[in-house]
This record gives sequence, structure tokens and C-alpha cells, in this order.
Amino acid sequence: MLRVAVFIAASAAILPLSWQSLRDMRTHGFYRFFAFEMLLALILLNAPVWFIDPFSARQLAAWSLGAISIGLAIEGFRLLRIVGRPTQPAVESAKLSFENTTTLVTVGAYRWIRHPLYTSLLALAGCAYLKDPLSMGSIALTVGASGFLLATAIAEERENLLRFRGAYADYMKRTRRFVPYVF
Repeated sequence: MLRVAVFIAASAAILPLSWQSLRDMRTHGFYRFFAFEMLLALILLNAPVWFIDPFSARQLAAWSLGAISIGLAIEGFRLLRIVGRPTQPAVESAKLSFENTTTLVTVGAYRWIRHPLYTSLLALAGCAYLKDPLSMGSIALTVGASGFLLATAIAEERENLLRFRGAYADYMKRTRRFVPYVF
């Protein structure tokens, strides 16, 4: 019951941030909302087994993905703030303030992958999944969250092509979406 209450409370906090995006399926924020919801559900589903056998190989792999997730999130947000120099979005914009960059960020983690923040969330999903990898709920929520994160990235790339034009098209040719040199 506590996990259901936490899910409802967290969803209530996420919803106002995504409200504008939920009105338009073409925005990356639309898909991101559902990815967040599935990630939240995955974490809460596996919370009871989060610390069981913490030094097993599976748990160590999960902790490693968790550390990657935290590191990429910190680096991604830092670079968006410092290099991207975001401005306050227009009132009608579905973008969050840190997303409204004035400069295309192509350094640091962004030198290798286009979406360090979404990769961070994928690593978090992998971390949470490995806590209980045989659960059908874990499998379904991980696949769903990953699919919505892919859809989020694709939608954001369309937006960035409109915003940064040829510079973003060139950037897409030199980088991968989530994993350097692979995908």
C-alpha cells in the first residue's frame, strides 16, 4: 500500500511538469512522461528486493548501472547548463527550462552520445530490472520504459533538427544515440 501511495504522490509531482507535453504526441515530453511513470513503477515494484544479497554478481552489475546513471545525469545536466546556456522557454512551450538551450552541446558526454540523460535513465532501468530480473513485471516495465525512452529520443531529435538545422544533422552523423560506437 505504501508503494502505491508513493507512486501516486510521485506521479502527482511529475504530472505538472509534463502537462503541456501531454497535449501533443509530437513532443518528446509526451513520451518522456510515460517513460518516467514506468521507471517509477519499476523501481517501486522492485524496492522490496533492492538490497537483498548486495554483493552478488547480479547486484554488483545493478550497482554499476546505478553509478553510470548518476554520473551521466550529473554530467548531462552540468553541460546543458554551462555549455547549452538555456533560456526560459516561452509560456506555451512544453520544454522544461534546462532543455531550452541556445547552443548545441557537443562536448563531454555529448561528444560521444546524443542523449546522455536518456542513457542515464536507461541505465537506471537496467539497475532496477536487475534487482528482480525474472519477474514478469520487471521485464514488462523495463521493456516499456526503454521503448518510451527511445521514442523520446527520436522525437527530441526531430525537434533539435528544426532548432539547430544542419549543425544537428552533422552532429547526428558523428554520434550515436545512447551507446558510443554502438547504438
